[in-house]
Amino acid sequence: MFNTPIVMLDFETTGLNPAYGDRLTEVAALRIVGDKVVERYVSLVNCNVRIPTFISDLTGITQKMVNQAPPDTVVIPELLRFIGSDILAAHNASFDVKFLQAESARLGLVSQHQDLICSLKLSRRIFPGLASYKLTNLSSSLGINFNSRAHRAEADAEVAAELLIHIGKHLHRNYSLAGLNPQVFIELNKLTAAKVPTFLQSKFAKI
Repeated sequence: MFNTPIVMLDFETTGLNPAYGDRLTEVAALRIVGDKVVERYVSLVNCNVRIPTFISDLTGITQKMVNQAPPDTVVIPELLRFIGSDILAAHNASFDVKFLQAESARLGLVSQHQDLICSLKLSRRIFPGLASYKLTNLSSSLGINFNSRAHRAEADAEVAAELLIHIGKHLHRNYSLAGLNPQVFIELNKLTAAKVPTFLQSKFAKI
């Protein structure tokens, strides 16, 4: 499948924007090699902030859980070491990356990941016309099951990783591919859905 490792990232947070003081509550990073998740880093994280009630209701992550979790000064450096220089992926990647950048900058650190794949944008281009591209709805449409509660970082990252593998297998079934360079996904992210068939036909022969 993929001839270069990809790290699928997912964060749970106290809100939508670190610029407004929102922080992390949980992190998950899963390394995909070939067509399998082979390694993972998962942790709750204590950023010394209050968890809004609606966030606890959505995620099941309570104030007590994060108060007892490792601090951001431990989790963020460990997370960055785990990611290393691999390609990074996330569902709605702009959301996760802005938190990764903000939390890293607080500690004077910078992520060394090579490139970024957004599985949300990718799904819109490979499977146009679906009713919803939210991870829970999209996974249901494609027959990908959650093994545990949605809106927890590890569960969401697992489903997003399976989604990326599913897209890779879809391309293998429809095009003559010996292996799939993730750079193709990065290029697809930049295209409109209408241009995707021509792009793929120019890159790979139809089976």
